[in-house]
Amino acid sequence: MIITGANRGIGLETVKEFAKNGDNIWACARQENKEFENCLAELSAKYKITAKPVYFDLSKEDEIKSGIKSITAEKKPIDVLINNAGVPHGGTIAMTPISKVREVYEINVFAQIQIIQLVSRIMMRQKSGRIINMCSVGGIETSPGYLAYGSSKAALIWITKSAAKELGEYNIRVNGIAPGLIDTEMGHYKSETELKKVFDRMSVKRMGRPEEVAKAALYLASDEADYITGQILVIDGGRV
Repeated sequence: MIITGANRGIGLETVKEFAKNGDNIWACARQENKEFENCLAELSAKYKITAKPVYFDLSKEDEIKSGIKSITAEKKPIDVLINNAGVPHGGTIAMTPISKVREVYEINVFAQIQIIQLVSRIMMRQKSGRIINMCSVGGIETSPGYLAYGSSKAALIWITKSAAKELGEYNIRVNGIAPGLIDTEMGHYKSETELKKVFDRMSVKRMGRPEEVAKAALYLASDEADYITGQILVIDGGRV
């Protein structure tokens, strides 16, 4: 299986959850990191699996192609793809330069499409596969000040549903997860005022834990979720 953005936060917890489940993992990150590699080695030894680092920059099309090619060159099945990597950005319509919108879309939209294209070709030949895209409640709700990020995640939700329709005939399921406030570096991106507004709306008044999202990904990738595709699983503590 492939997990992007695997070196921290939700991505790293997802690596740990799938390793515990006995899955072999290509764990993708942008830059080489010895601590990350040591973690993968420890997981490999502990759970008797293979967890390998793969490095590429999601803002660079050629690097994505090379990174995925290095995985497919191993000639092993790719059962699961989790598109977890993404970047946040806050800014109103009036204050967000088009260059910044392009930058966010390069990673949150175009890179996701490219990886889905490259990996789904392998899955189509296998006649099986599960793709999980890490979306966001920011792509469902409309909030002032999140033009680039919110719209990019809304695009990813549409891509998820479209891919599910197109790839279903090949026994490939495609779903998304839309986390709310999660206790990660990205989860603390909002100001204290913004955080309070969100907490006031929540039924469960705490930040979610990365492992809670990871467990949801494990379920969606499992045979128990074999009749679920084209869905966006919202994990937000009840933001009603």
